[in-house]
Amino acid sequence: MNAIERNLPKRADDAHTETHALLELESRYCSHGDTVHYTDPPKIFERCEGAYIYDAEGRQFLDLQMWYSAVNFGYCNKRLNDALKQQIDRLPQVASQYLHREKIQLAAKIAQETESRFGQKGRVHFNVGGAQAVEDSLKLVRNASNGKSLMFAFEGGYHGRTLGASAITSSYRYRRRYGHFGDRANFVPFPYHFRGPKGMTKEEYGHECVRHFARLFESEYNGVWDPKSGTAEYAAFYVEPIQGTGGYVIPPMNFFRELKKVLDDHGILLVVDEIQMGFYRTGKLWSIEHFGVEPDVIVFGKALTNGLNPLSGIWAKEELINPGVFPPGSTHSTFNSNPLGTAVALEAMKLMEENNYAKAVPEKGAYFLEGLEDLKRRHKIVGDVDGLGMALRIEICEPHDSFTPSKVLVDRMVDEGLKGDLEYKGTKYGLVLDIGGYHKNVITLAPSLEMSYGEIDLALILLDQLFRRVQA
Repeated sequence: MNAIERNLPKRADDAHTETHALLELESRYCSHGDTVHYTDPPKIFERCEGAYIYDAEGRQFLDLQMWYSAVNFGYCNKRLNDALKQQIDRLPQVASQYLHREKIQLAAKIAQETESRFGQKGRVHFNVGGAQAVEDSLKLVRNASNGKSLMFAFEGGYHGRTLGASAITSSYRYRRRYGHFGDRANFVPFPYHFRGPKGMTKEEYGHECVRHFARLFESEYNGVWDPKSGTAEYAAFYVEPIQGTGGYVIPPMNFFRELKKVLDDHGILLVVDEIQMGFYRTGKLWSIEHFGVEPDVIVFGKALTNGLNPLSGIWAKEELINPGVFPPGSTHSTFNSNPLGTAVALEAMKLMEENNYAKAVPEKGAYFLEGLEDLKRRHKIVGDVDGLGMALRIEICEPHDSFTPSKVLVDRMVDEGLKGDLEYKGTKYGLVLDIGGYHKNVITLAPSLEMSYGEIDLALILLDQLFRRVQA
């Protein structure tokens, strides 16, 4: 069977039989601990291209979450796929104790781009996945703070499910069966304006959240600060500038500037988790740029390789990561900075620079958000919409008050979207949606940054159909 034949839709009955057989094998032999079964039965996909993903029967699904923002530049991006193929034929493998050109060039590119934005010299350290990079950052922070293992993090925050990362992720369910292994977090409120106190503007609520945090340092009896020695018990504050799993909650523009002043006054590092929002998801290389503060550490991953290879890393200020304080062997992973990943990532960095996402993404995002606001006016189940660049949110609520969270409706939307029977101009489509939010009632949208305006219009038309269907 050649490549063209493999991409042709199978007969519906053959595809159905194969899917049924695969799901039986999955049920018997696959751990369910490494995935999430949002639908029953789980959906099996066959191929992908651009903003679409296809099942075995050839049905097309417009993907509005792009592998949790890992595929920012579209499925099967030819330029990035070609970079991977070229590297396979030249240097596909090399042990990480040796060097290769792409690793050095990629680290330099990320460090230089970051220095140009924040005016801070720093270095880049690689690993293979987002949670692993978070673990590396915890080592870096502990090392810089003489072994302090307590961190601040946000309610609604998500940083991964390894032991260290789950300790600073606000959901107890991720660590309930495993307990803690060293690092612990004090979770403080994030300025979630839609569900915040009524009568406050977004900026006023952001200021109130910072004021509430700052009072922890007013007295030693609040448990975090020793005024006699001038030291905090906490080493760092881990933040997502825009909450990911928490439902793409976008804070007010004054919030992080005010928070950073409190941290600087008390010697606490700011660690910014850009794993979902980095690499132009919001229209900037790092989403923290929107808020006018300088991070001490940045954790990144996902879209760096457009999902073609697991590669992640951290950028940190020179004084935290130079070889004198963070020497060789401080962390290690066999596949970190592997040449396939670094080659694709280097090409992705060039693509980002040449395609001017800094201009295109805010424009597309504003257009998409305008369409979502129109849907909100027409559907009582839409309680809130918001967005920054191409990171957008739709909060689904009960229609009687447009505020009470409705997980039932969102679950129904995901199931209906995966049926693949929404229709526009005689063509049937499915929708791939992701669920987030404190009450699991938010549709989080992370479409391809290469998405056309026509595809944005199609997404809005299909969402309108979906909203009408689930309310019927």
